[in-house]
Amino acid sequence: MSNARTARFSRRGLLAAGGALGLGAVLTACGDEDAGSGGSAGSGDGTSGGWSFKDDRGTTVKLDKKPATIVAFTGVAAALYDYGIEVKGVFGPTKTKDGKADVQAGDMDVSKVTVLGNVWDQFNVEKYAALAPDVLISTMFDDAGTLWYVPEASKDKIAKLAPSVGISVYDRQLTASLQRMWELAESLGGDMKAAKATEAKKRFEAASERLRKAVKANPGIKVMAGSASPELFYVSGTNLSVDLEYFKALGVDFVEPPEEAKSQGGGWFESLSWENVDKYEADLIMMDDRTSAIQPADITEATWKKLPAVKAGQVVPRSAEPILSYDKCAPLVENLAKAIEKAKKVA
Repeated sequence: MSNARTARFSRRGLLAAGGALGLGAVLTACGDEDAGSGGSAGSGDGTSGGWSFKDDRGTTVKLDKKPATIVAFTGVAAALYDYGIEVKGVFGPTKTKDGKADVQAGDMDVSKVTVLGNVWDQFNVEKYAALAPDVLISTMFDDAGTLWYVPEASKDKIAKLAPSVGISVYDRQLTASLQRMWELAESLGGDMKAAKATEAKKRFEAASERLRKAVKANPGIKVMAGSASPELFYVSGTNLSVDLEYFKALGVDFVEPPEEAKSQGGGWFESLSWENVDKYEADLIMMDDRTSAIQPADITEATWKKLPAVKAGQVVPRSAEPILSYDKCAPLVENLAKAIEKAKKVA
């Protein structure tokens, strides 16, 4: 995909879209497929005094000692926090307008971290340098190694200040990304045998089995993953998003826009005018819960209110950028299983 072509996309529209997790993929040229094959094994060694980790770009970061000053994308920091690893600085949606923790901050105390940027394209390089970071960690929503929420304009300056680690959340199932975050947390000194970690993993596995059974017990339920902006309604495809790919593998029947329709959204989603929001029939709608998207209770469009799933009250939240810890992902699977168990055919 060429830069000339990607320049046509609206950053705001993409950021709002539930399937537009690959904003970096759409706004930058696609790299070769080997750049982030997604199967890289990680390794960490804190016992001998050194530390190394092979990320999903195939890049191995080596340091003389385990990183003490970690800066991470907010969602990554939230996942590491669940495994007992605290970061010093974050970038990405961290605080809402009223100063409370953003949904992507998880259980972190956001008053105790240095926020380098709270919105897209915002990253205070001077503050970052002042932290004297040992490593920067983010997710990647493309196969070109683009670090999520690291601004294109300042990425080179940022890269010179500390090595980086990228965990892929692109074109793979949720379980693969969860495993990679587990390995990263373990390398950084997380106690992966702690009850919180092991019980959360068991809960996730039980939830997955519950979802599998729910689909079989209530066949024919059509699910649509959507996201709302003032101008457009976005219908996410399942073939790139880690959560939707996983749910589909467990048997969930999703609305899948054709590839041609998704092409204007970088392959992630189809954009619909609110007049055409009824293009697809769905019994259950999952709506993007990020603060960049309009939430269902605030949608005033008459066409939305007429949708069978909306009238039936069969609309549930979707964490379009899941926090990659089992503690945070288990409820996501449980909630979808519960919704499908209770759903009625309405479309």
